[in-house]
Amino acid sequence: MRFSPRLRAILQAFFVTFLWSSSWVLIKYALNEIPPLTFAGLRYTLAFIILLPGLWKHKVEVRALSAKEWRRLAALGLVFYTMTQGGQFLTLNHLEAVTFSLLLNFTTVLVAFIGVTALREVPSRLQWGGIIIFIAGVVAYFCPVSIFEGNALGLALAGFTVCANADAALLGRSVNRERTIPPLVVTIISMGVGAILLLGIGLAVQGLPPLSPAGWAVIVWLAVVNTALAFTLWNRTLRILSAVESSIINNTMLVQITVLAWLFLGERVALSDVAGLILAMVGVLMVQMARPKTTGK
Repeated sequence: MRFSPRLRAILQAFFVTFLWSSSWVLIKYALNEIPPLTFAGLRYTLAFIILLPGLWKHKVEVRALSAKEWRRLAALGLVFYTMTQGGQFLTLNHLEAVTFSLLLNFTTVLVAFIGVTALREVPSRLQWGGIIIFIAGVVAYFCPVSIFEGNALGLALAGFTVCANADAALLGRSVNRERTIPPLVVTIISMGVGAILLLGIGLAVQGLPPLSPAGWAVIVWLAVVNTALAFTLWNRTLRILSAVESSIINNTMLVQITVLAWLFLGERVALSDVAGLILAMVGVLMVQMARPKTTGK
């Protein structure tokens, strides 16, 4: 069976989100041993080292990169890895996880509105409806949790992380949709910049404790499969899928993490939670049923 490039990109994007969702289970087991910021820094830095030889295959394209393209890739690494990933860990230190998860899922709304002017990608009516239904499902899933639980610092950090996450989605789409830089080059250079900064912050703030073989095994798996492979595939899908489409697929991790947590972590899922998840998935399907309009660059 042959799939169209668009359908192949959608399937690859869902596969990547499954890998990222499985990371939550592995991280849950390893966080008792590894400090979070150092953990994240080690994961992405090791993935960068693994991918680094791949630049030799694209040495001609790397040499041809303009100063502007280098700045855009560095900015993507700073926003996507250092700021977004680091912001998530910092926010969880000051805000309830459920409250933060709810706020983080509103990234799609920001991407939709900003993408209209920044990328000239206008969601169709069906996609706007899907976004609304998705958000309604997210709210139904988390009710009766109040988004105002937590202190002012936690809410400020959450707002910063949501904005950084949306900025990363828009910048990643902007870089990849031009198709002038191979996805592997985008992944390696941006990850290298962001990961090294993140690791430096983690080591300075939390240090590096002695790690068991099991701890290193988790780090290696996450680096090789859930990061090196996953982020390369994700950048490839961004050549075809719009920023809104990619963002909404990324948000299906809410559903996937819930299922994986129920299967492997023993976390219970209420009937009202299932209803919210189904509603969210309906929104995802609606967004994928139509392409956004492009009004020009």
